[in-house]
Amino acid sequence: MALTRILLPISILWFCFYSSHTILQKDPLLICVNGDPGFDQRAYPSYFGHILDEFSSIMGFEPSILSLEGFNPVGSPETSSDTELSVDDFGARGDGTDDTKAFEKAWKEACSSGSVFIVPENKNYLLKQITFSGPCKSDLQVKIRGTIIASSDQSDWVGHNRKRWIEFEDINDLTVEGGGTINGNGETWWDSSCKRKKSLPCKSAPTALTFRSCKNLFVSDLSIKDSQKMHLSFDKCQDVIASNLMVSAPEHSPNTDGIHITGTQRIHVMNSVIGTGDDCISIESGSKMVTATNITCGPGHGISIGSLGDRNSEARVSGVLVDGGNLFDTTNGLRIKTWQGGSGSAKNIKFQNIVMHNVTNPIIIDQYYCDSKDPCPEQESAVKISNVAYMNISGTSASEVAVKFDCSKSSPCQGILLKNINLVGNGGKETTMSCSNIVQGTTEGKVYPPSCL
Repeated sequence: MALTRILLPISILWFCFYSSHTILQKDPLLICVNGDPGFDQRAYPSYFGHILDEFSSIMGFEPSILSLEGFNPVGSPETSSDTELSVDDFGARGDGTDDTKAFEKAWKEACSSGSVFIVPENKNYLLKQITFSGPCKSDLQVKIRGTIIASSDQSDWVGHNRKRWIEFEDINDLTVEGGGTINGNGETWWDSSCKRKKSLPCKSAPTALTFRSCKNLFVSDLSIKDSQKMHLSFDKCQDVIASNLMVSAPEHSPNTDGIHITGTQRIHVMNSVIGTGDDCISIESGSKMVTATNITCGPGHGISIGSLGDRNSEARVSGVLVDGGNLFDTTNGLRIKTWQGGSGSAKNIKFQNIVMHNVTNPIIIDQYYCDSKDPCPEQESAVKISNVAYMNISGTSASEVAVKFDCSKSSPCQGILLKNINLVGNGGKETTMSCSNIVQGTTEGKVYPPSCL
């Protein structure tokens, strides 16, 4: 966890620098450190002060403005136990027979002792639904070196939570890494999906790997593939780094989002390759201070904020930075999607330094999103979208309309910035931009297709 505690404050402050530097950002930098009641200042060493001094100089702030009131530097974090605890020692066989009970026994011991939880390499461990619950001894490490595979028999979920397969819940200071594979074995679930077969009733399917109510979390160097539904979900977590992940599923596998973020604060997803049948990254209500850097996406539905406001709900997302990446052959690029009838806000969002490769709808705001068998009714209320910047976005569009802002009639988008945009059609074909219901739109630098802001 020492690496987590070094990288996390740097990523948080780097996000703060970017978001405060944009002309659209109204919240001062200090909210990222002093103004967030959920931020655990004591979790990080004294180099925090050095970083703040550097950022103070860059941004022209007085150091006192960025000071951490009441911050008492602590020493290096306590390292976890060097004792390794293999699931094989508790009866796991790794030969395709059910190893769920062995994993549960091994977890109980590792959680209480702080031993390193090991899933050995070169074996295939079959698991049914399992929850690794905390609280545990601090700085717990899980090293997945082999392959964990789900049962393909849907009856194994009878009497269990069908929405989650592997879940880590209520654990602080957790590292999950190891270079192994989590295989959701999702083909039978896709075949019985109402998205694939319209005559079938819609029913829930498991997310492969869920982190719920975890704090100070580091997830790295894993392959997650062929999930029954979403691959990796962060639900109500705080202070997260997710790095060097490979997430994959076939292009037409339904609802197989790559990384799903909901109700989560201060998370940095970086250096990852995601190709699925749905959103590569989806950011939903309750999330703030979300950073995604150096992401390769495709196939899939792009990088999305939303959907927000479904079933007339209130949704809030703020402080999102997507910086650096490539999107290949996706059905959307950078998308914000909201339902009619919702309320709340999506604000202070910045997309920059992204290259599109044959992407349909490279830039899109859709406030009339309707993922339903039946037409959605016209409604007046809407999630308010404001302060959204697109900077240094280039590449090729598979659709004639490369930029589409379809904002709400009753609650127009406010404060849209396009700067240095160059999106052409394949083979150099011309593209267009479509704008509906925008106030205070601005362009800077070269913008193509021609702006309608």
